[in-house]
Amino acid sequence: MFKKWCSWLKDLKNENIKEIPDEERREFLKIGLIITGIFAGGSLLSVVSTISEGLATPQELKESYPYKPHYSMVLKIDLCIDCERCIEACAITNNVPNYGWRTMILERYVPEATDQKRLFVPILCNHCNRPPCVIACPTKATIKDPTTGIVKMVSHKCIGCKTCMVACPYNARYFNDEKHAVDKCDFCWESRLSKGMTTTACAEACPAGVRVFGDLSDPGSEVYRLVHQLGKPVWVLKPETGAKPNVFYTIS
Repeated sequence: MFKKWCSWLKDLKNENIKEIPDEERREFLKIGLIITGIFAGGSLLSVVSTISEGLATPQELKESYPYKPHYSMVLKIDLCIDCERCIEACAITNNVPNYGWRTMILERYVPEATDQKRLFVPILCNHCNRPPCVIACPTKATIKDPTTGIVKMVSHKCIGCKTCMVACPYNARYFNDEKHAVDKCDFCWESRLSKGMTTTACAEACPAGVRVFGDLSDPGSEVYRLVHQLGKPVWVLKPETGAKPNVFYTIS
């Protein structure tokens, strides 16, 4: 699985994205973001906010972020040291078997870098606004929660066809033999959020402050501030799929 992801990341870096479709530009503008160019050798789209903190009206927020709370995560990838405490915390909290995963850290070697030669990129389910997995599932075993926007699995409805695994642009699912169903990150909904906790196990366990979790519809939240910052690039993985992820990447 790890080798597959590394190969994918390399292929993504080598993509030559010349133009950004007008439709995608319009959709980014709808969520308060404007595409400013190509990031990291054409692999990722760089975006900055068009809505300054405190200036967005309640109506604009409702249209931009239809869920309440609109859960999201921002990852500051330059801070990641690959200690894997996030992976361990996730596995313990959510009973992830040793052959499965809900979050992972990819490693990318950058020989031309003048200081740090290795870049560590945390990945997980992107809880997309337009999730291909939900569209593909024939039994509605994978759903988009109408309140929080979290993409969840309803295990007893899963027939193990793995269609959702094929449909996911991020390969963020695995088949759990014990559950006899596909499993994935649910932002710790079952284990933590539904019990009154306010953050995920991976974010809480990170000693470097890489993972920031919160409500993207709240202008006072840290994730809102990071996504709408003007001074630093903010991007999502594989935006060309049109899945509209709710997991963002930036630098500290």
